[in-house]
Amino acid sequence: MHTLWKGAISFGLVHVPVKMFAATEDKDISMRYIHKECGTPISYVRKCKSCDREIDWEEITKGYEYEPGHFVLFEKDELESLSSEINKEIKIMDFVDLEDIDPIYFQKTYYLSPGDTGSNAYNLLLESIKQTGKIGIATVSIRSKSSLAAIRIINNCIAMETIFYPDEIRSTSQVPNLPENASINEKELDMAKMLIEQLSGPFEPDKYSDNYRSALMDAIQQKIAGQEVRVAPEQPKTNVIDLMAALQASLDAVKPKETKPKAPKGRGKKAKETVS
Repeated sequence: MHTLWKGAISFGLVHVPVKMFAATEDKDISMRYIHKECGTPISYVRKCKSCDREIDWEEITKGYEYEPGHFVLFEKDELESLSSEINKEIKIMDFVDLEDIDPIYFQKTYYLSPGDTGSNAYNLLLESIKQTGKIGIATVSIRSKSSLAAIRIINNCIAMETIFYPDEIRSTSQVPNLPENASINEKELDMAKMLIEQLSGPFEPDKYSDNYRSALMDAIQQKIAGQEVRVAPEQPKTNVIDLMAALQASLDAVKPKETKPKAPKGRGKKAKETVS
């Protein structure tokens, strides 16, 4: 794994040196834009509209548009001086229960390993979080982006989940056409709850896969081999108006299949006599 960041976790006056690694990877299949006529990939050019010429990276800085067409400019060192990243610190401020955090807050997961020194402090923090069942709420800055973070344990490893600040979460009041005082048919509600119960079970992530990615890779291999890409015909869709019929059909589809009763062991043989 590639080390993304080096620093320390702090809680109270305790510092735990750590290295950070990405816990997830993007498996999306990357496509490039190609010029149809000659098959050449299209390149993107950094060009100034006013000067009408290409611009080198050395000539580029960052700016904030406070009014249309008006910018305040910042040099790299100015932005770095504002960032807490120079402290290289994941500062735990509070410990809370995991169920207190709505999943909407979670952003990206990182694994944290012990640094070159301080493995004892790492083990102490790991075991104390394990035994208390709590997670730490911390502040951290990665690549000049300040974020809240949740510190928790995954398979004997300290993990950090970046989480959004509250003002980054949009209110549901902005969502149009939400139901108000909706009336629900009790029979439909009972059947919907039965369907949920039938589909309920433990979370088994290995049972899910990216069907689109698999189909796209198959199509890529077919094209490499010079074969025609075959697409399965789309199934006709119907707009089901009768909710009761749809719920009943769904329940019928997920009902466990009846299995024939197994023959008792020793069938066809003389049963042994038992003495009471």
